[in-house]
Amino acid sequence: MQLRLGALFISLFGLLLAGVLGASTPVADVDQIAGIGIGDIINLLGIGLVKSINATITLESLTNNLISIDFIVANPLPIELTLISVKSSAGINNTEFARFDHTFSPPLVVPILGQASSGKIDNVLLTQGATASLDIIPLGVLDLLDTDVNVRAGSIFGIGGIPLPIDDLKQNNVPVTYNLDISG
Repeated sequence: MQLRLGALFISLFGLLLAGVLGASTPVADVDQIAGIGIGDIINLLGIGLVKSINATITLESLTNNLISIDFIVANPLPIELTLISVKSSAGINNTEFARFDHTFSPPLVVPILGQASSGKIDNVLLTQGATASLDIIPLGVLDLLDTDVNVRAGSIFGIGGIPLPIDDLKQNNVPVTYNLDISG
């Protein structure tokens, strides 16, 4: 079933790219197919792009409500994806616990059918506060409540590609590892 959904996603994405390349409107304006957002299609197919998250909590986090994260992103497509930026909120049971907005410098290249690490992303805000957020650690998962990603699809070694905004991505039960860094 998952393989069939993956093939459907690849077919839909291929049609989207064909439409983008053949469209008379600017590529930057293409983020929907017949009124349905690309993020909505990915959500319907249940293809999660984030494989796992690592969150690092410091002693300072308890006072400033900021942590750092890194995550593994997976590319289910037979074309390279280059991530330019990501804006995301995460939580449990529709309650937001964390939020961040990050631009990759240099952009993050995710190989064909492969995975890549985001690298360290600082200043992730714990919206419920650090103390309240400690309660979710034993769950070991987070839901991505609302994620917007700007990518270049079909890049080659991170160069070129078709700019493509993917908005309103949602993903449940992303595995999270929490690390306590008391070295400073």
